[in-house]
Amino acid sequence: MQQHLPQNDTNWRLKAIIGGSAGNLVEWYDWYAYSAFSLYFASTFFPDSNPTVQLINTAGIFAVGFLMRPIGGYVFGKLADTRGRKVAMTLSVLLMSFGSLLIAFLPGYNSIGILAPILLLIARLLQGLSVGGEYGTSATYLSEVATEKRRGFYSSFQYVTLIGGQLIALGLQLILQNIFLTDKQMHEWGWRIPFIFGAALSLIALYLRAHLTETKAFQTKTQEVKKEGSLKELLKHPRAILIVIGLTLGGTLAFYTYTTYMQKFLVNTVGLTKYQSTILTFCSLFIFAALQPLFGALSDRIGRRPLLISFGVLGTICTYPLLTTLSKTTDMWSAFALLMAALIIVSGYTSINAVVKAELFPVEVRALGVGLPYSLTVAIFGGTAEYFALWFKNLGHESYYYWYVTICIFISLVIYIRMKDTKHTSLIEDH
Repeated sequence: MQQHLPQNDTNWRLKAIIGGSAGNLVEWYDWYAYSAFSLYFASTFFPDSNPTVQLINTAGIFAVGFLMRPIGGYVFGKLADTRGRKVAMTLSVLLMSFGSLLIAFLPGYNSIGILAPILLLIARLLQGLSVGGEYGTSATYLSEVATEKRRGFYSSFQYVTLIGGQLIALGLQLILQNIFLTDKQMHEWGWRIPFIFGAALSLIALYLRAHLTETKAFQTKTQEVKKEGSLKELLKHPRAILIVIGLTLGGTLAFYTYTTYMQKFLVNTVGLTKYQSTILTFCSLFIFAALQPLFGALSDRIGRRPLLISFGVLGTICTYPLLTTLSKTTDMWSAFALLMAALIIVSGYTSINAVVKAELFPVEVRALGVGLPYSLTVAIFGGTAEYFALWFKNLGHESYYYWYVTICIFISLVIYIRMKDTKHTSLIEDH
């Protein structure tokens, strides 16, 4: 018989939070390394001389990788609901590691022709499958091991480590850019280093997750029922599924706009150097990560809904003027201030979206319920953010993208206003 986490033991709970979060950090580092270093490897796989077209091609593969996330959300969500959260999280790390190694050693277009971008696509599909499963299972695990009164705080560490993964990718980029490699070396072979590094980090994550203990909520429920993890059971909760989709729509688009796409926006639109873009993105994301537990703890005091509504209102009002002003800014620190304002607004969503989704579903379909509809929404809107932004720019109508983000946030705002506060209606204690 498996042992479960002693729910009244703070030390064990902290160990579980650290173990679950650390694995999450490695997963998202591997995922974001692609975006962070695409400025350097775009020309390796796509020979077009137009840099914007090269970025559109790499962004297209970035977007296609997201199409695997719903499959990952289903496969790993079902696995987490039937075999346990720990098993699903461990396997997802292994799959991500394999995808990173494949990218690290891929020959370029000049060596193998069209096979180069095809193999890059396959590697990205594997990573998409992995990260699609990671979100739902880690969000469920962190929510279930947290105490009721501090669930918003503890679960916010999912986004701390999610952002932390991007910070490590950017930090490594800064070190390579300014200490070890020239710009030419970065374009020729230096971009491969972060993918090798990511595969190595996966070994640490694998060790931590292998020593995690299963949650009490999962073990208690699976002793009572044998219908967990099925799509049929999930479809018995249509309102919760629709709330997850609406909840995620505006938030994920805003998040990917101000994080993964922003580095390219600062170079391609604002006109900053690659170094300035990287350092600015790194500093803003570091503060952004530090904000997540503060917002999560606030939600434990005042509820989840006020934070979501604040994001929805401010996001709807401020997105267009923020992005328009940022696009015309020439000063690096003015750009930093504008970007931080945007990320503070987005924190109302990022800090608590995982716990809100987990609180919507009963334990037998919780990982699947969190992972599948979320992954579908992110695949459609988050995964295509870069592509649409660059596409509108190439057409000469970049501002259309600003309105697109605004409209999506407004749609989510309507959901936030109509939904109940899950802090008071949580199904996590219902076991």
